[in-house]
Amino acid sequence: MPRDVFSTPEAPKYPSYSRAVKAGNTIYVAGTIGVDVATGEPAGPTIQEQTRQSLLNCQAILRAGGATLSDAVMVHTLLLRPEDADGVNEVFDEFFPDVRPPRCVSKLGVDRPGILVSIAMVAVTD
Repeated sequence: MPRDVFSTPEAPKYPSYSRAVKAGNTIYVAGTIGVDVATGEPAGPTIQEQTRQSLLNCQAILRAGGATLSDAVMVHTLLLRPEDADGVNEVFDEFFPDVRPPRCVSKLGVDRPGILVSIAMVAVTD
């Protein structure tokens, strides 16, 4: 099956791995942090601000691959502080008000200064 590796200038890029890969009608989005692409800095000091930006970044990546957040079938959230889960849930409710994809939460393994959350997801298009 051919694979299409892609990214978008609307989301942060990382030199050590692909931003996203589309294989058939499935899009795999790598761990995406809450960094504002315009500034290169975390979107704010709170879990809500960074989660919101991370989801906006995921949304931009999915759009570049021909999908939307409503196509997400699995979301993996990585948190620096597990006690931030409630704050993450608040923001997820904004982005996924009706159909919520399955989700798992893990502890963020890489400590990057100021980064509180990273979100990876899988989406399937028609």
